[in-house]
Amino acid sequence: MCRLIPSLLRFPGSTVQTVLAVAAFAGSLPAQERSDTERPAPAATTHRIYRNVLTRLEDPPPLLNDHPEYVHPIQETVRYEAPVLVDQPGADLSVRAWRFSYNARGIIEMPNHLRADRTAVIVVHPWGIDDGQGWTTPEPAGVCDFCTPEKNHLAERHLRDVVNPLLKRLRPRVAFVMYSLRGREHPVHRKLYRSMRHRPSPEERAQARRELQRILTGFPCRGGRLPQEIRLSDGPVVRDYFRQFPGLDAGDHYNGPGFWDLPVPVNAAIDMHEDDIVIYDADGYPALRKFLSSHGVKNILLTGYATDMCFCETTAGYRNLSRDFNVFLVGDATLATFPAARSPAVATSAHVAFASLNQLITQCSWIRLRDPEKPDHP
Repeated sequence: MCRLIPSLLRFPGSTVQTVLAVAAFAGSLPAQERSDTERPAPAATTHRIYRNVLTRLEDPPPLLNDHPEYVHPIQETVRYEAPVLVDQPGADLSVRAWRFSYNARGIIEMPNHLRADRTAVIVVHPWGIDDGQGWTTPEPAGVCDFCTPEKNHLAERHLRDVVNPLLKRLRPRVAFVMYSLRGREHPVHRKLYRSMRHRPSPEERAQARRELQRILTGFPCRGGRLPQEIRLSDGPVVRDYFRQFPGLDAGDHYNGPGFWDLPVPVNAAIDMHEDDIVIYDADGYPALRKFLSSHGVKNILLTGYATDMCFCETTAGYRNLSRDFNVFLVGDATLATFPAARSPAVATSAHVAFASLNQLITQCSWIRLRDPEKPDHP
């Protein structure tokens, strides 16, 4: 999704305002909670010794090879098999995963045995933009989400082709299916979606659907045009050029005043269930951690957008969740931003591979429900 990278937060003034407008970190960590999320990981009591025995795999197939139109398959010269890492009593969910180690000089794969009822599936920022619900990319030059209507439609296809089938398959057995949205909970959200603190009635939901449509379709998604003249100084003209015509500006000029105050819907490509829960970034990670822990959740299957930004940095991003839960990034159920490219495949593959230095990566076909009485049968 079209979110600004962390390094741009170094810049002062209007640039930071643009960052917030684009929602690069519109849902990222508020200042008051950073001390909490940056705390050292609590010391774990040792109950088991993990035997880190690596066995070389001979001619294994490429990783993330099921959806090459969305993520480029990953191949590495050296691949190893390791013993089971997460092994929960009564496990009924098999999740094979991998990570990369420069010190081992290769990819390490391992099985994991999870309890589905101790597992939550989270979709990061499945924004309902250009999907027929009324929230549309402003014309003629506005930007939102993946920043162009064409790229937003591609992300919607990815939700329909990859993410939604995974949710439908796992929903009957996992503890929660959850979605994170930018910003705060809008009043219409409260009546439309279940949250960590409220479950709306069927009457509230019906009223909210009509209200949401009125709000979104009633907003004039119009903004300004590209600059026709750029004033250059006697100094570095390249600097002058980009200051007046940056590669990404989601402020009021292009998007129109009030665009970022609209209630973001969950994308229509997802078949939401009334028990699914929406998380709002403004709630902060401590509230999410408390909710999950209080319901016995130990494991997270993380999907969503964008691999290089919100997927890692926001309230429900893996940099928060991996401090307190067993997190598995579903590598083919995420998309990275892909400026100057027709396909997200290479960008997504690169960012998933980078995350694998400190995260476990799985893929949809490696997530298998099984009979706990027959552990050898998916």
